[in-house]
Amino acid sequence: MVDEKKTKTSSAAEARAVMALHRGRLIVGLLILLVNRACAFVLPFSAKYFFDEVIPHHNLSLLWWLVAGVMLAVFVEAISGFALAQLLGIAAQRVINDMRKAVHNHVLHLPVSQFDATQSGVLISRIMTDAEGVRNLVGTGIVQLVGGLLTGIVALSILFYLNWQLTVCILIALGLFGGVLSFAFKRIRPLFRERSRINAEVTGRLNQTLGGIRIIKSYVGESREGAVFSDGVDSLFERIKKSMTGISGISAFATVIIGVVSVLAMIIGGKAAIAGTMETGDLILYVALAALVAAPVFQIASIGTQITEAFAGLDRIRELRTQRREDADDHGKNPCTSIVGAVQMRDVTFAYEVGRPVLFEINFTATAGSTTALVGSSGSGKSTMMSLLMAFNRPQSGSITVDDIDLQTLRLADYRQHLGVVMQDNFLFDGTVAENISFSRPDAPRAEIERVAIIARCDEFVRGFPLGYDTIVGERGVKLSGGQRQRVAIARALLADPKILILDEATSSLDSDSEAAIQAGLAALRQGRTTFVIAHRLSTIRSANQILVLEGGRIVERGTHHELMLINGRYRELHDRQYAFEHERYVNPGEELAGEVKVRS
Repeated sequence: MVDEKKTKTSSAAEARAVMALHRGRLIVGLLILLVNRACAFVLPFSAKYFFDEVIPHHNLSLLWWLVAGVMLAVFVEAISGFALAQLLGIAAQRVINDMRKAVHNHVLHLPVSQFDATQSGVLISRIMTDAEGVRNLVGTGIVQLVGGLLTGIVALSILFYLNWQLTVCILIALGLFGGVLSFAFKRIRPLFRERSRINAEVTGRLNQTLGGIRIIKSYVGESREGAVFSDGVDSLFERIKKSMTGISGISAFATVIIGVVSVLAMIIGGKAAIAGTMETGDLILYVALAALVAAPVFQIASIGTQITEAFAGLDRIRELRTQRREDADDHGKNPCTSIVGAVQMRDVTFAYEVGRPVLFEINFTATAGSTTALVGSSGSGKSTMMSLLMAFNRPQSGSITVDDIDLQTLRLADYRQHLGVVMQDNFLFDGTVAENISFSRPDAPRAEIERVAIIARCDEFVRGFPLGYDTIVGERGVKLSGGQRQRVAIARALLADPKILILDEATSSLDSDSEAAIQAGLAALRQGRTTFVIAHRLSTIRSANQILVLEGGRIVERGTHHELMLINGRYRELHDRQYAFEHERYVNPGEELAGEVKVRS
């Protein structure tokens, strides 16, 4: 109960903040709306004089004045309605646009751990969908609601003057409707929050399904994924059905209230007209004004629901925007305009989950311009160490220094400008080859892009494409082979001209010829740069200045290739096992296909 109250308070505060930011435009819009609604009073009053003065007294002069007044009111109403839509409708879309950009910017600066814990589809829904409801707060929605209420109050005052007994009856009916409406909104609002949550989850799963379509097809998982999606959309449908039932119930009840008001007007007003205490024109005026009072009832039913949905969207946006950015404290940290590249870890311990460390008291020093290789079995902590070095995570204890400056005291954006990274998954954007290479330096000239592409051996396959470097690689680089994607990623890192270069399995997808060529290019690149290499192919790290052997989150051996081979320990074991495996494949290259050959023969 306390959490629900806090949510209501926070979302209301968020809504007030949004409206306060655009209060000038809202006030102007409200004034235009009042002019628009004032014109709505012209026709009812014209009808009164038409029946009470024009027809009984054959007053043609007054008729033309009434016609002129009605036509003028119609034109003013049309122009003010158009102006209102332009002023607030477009303004609302601008607010949605600005909010999407603000939320997107905030999301991009969240820690990597947040992305690891949240489906990308959920974040997409937060950015694109949840902002939509804001249009009802700064667009025509809230203004129409307020304007309708003000119009209703004015009309109600006139109704009291014309027939206070009938007006009291109408107020009782409207009061009953207000109570029911308040109760209904309390039940509907959680449904909107639940709808958006489930929609985000379904979108997230759909995003994964489409991204992993080759795996799904490879393992004949279409029916399983279809069942997961079906369960998700069925659950979403149930929430939508309940919320639509609630909204329909409100609208139906509003219709009943309007009917009751109309019947009361006919009975009480008709009796008054028959008794002679109310003129025919006054009765017509009363019915028309009663309609103006009843109109906000429908608006409350429709706009109120939309505003409830807007509040639910603001709740979710607020939850996201209150999450701490990884650069939240950068304003108080030291700038990092240049670095030499000396890296040191002192007694570094790290855990993804409290109480379950994955690194234990890591200590090493990498001098500027040196190459440090990390080897070990899967899960030994190699990638985690590099994640700490890239400041994606922070150690629980110990320190990481660059040029004897604690990494936690440097501004993130400044520091990362000196990094070049080739990750294991080789992510490429759906753009051209040149655009993907230049992502690290968007302003790089084409000649420089092609220069690093030659070093990374991209040029040899890019020249074979009809469009060359302007070839679209597809989502995640799907139109390129694994080795080609890896070479583009290496070229991207080369173009960054980093002081610290991180190669996480950078040559794992390359054939032997390409690997040998790229290793030669990387050897030239490593000159003057501090390089960290994670590699399973131990033959690629023989020239490293130091090799760190990790097991179970600890450094168990360290030294050069020659020194570690002499120790005859874990590194020697890994080396000999890999050498024996590769030798076996080289000596018996066709053994894997023997069964297939026998079948064919």
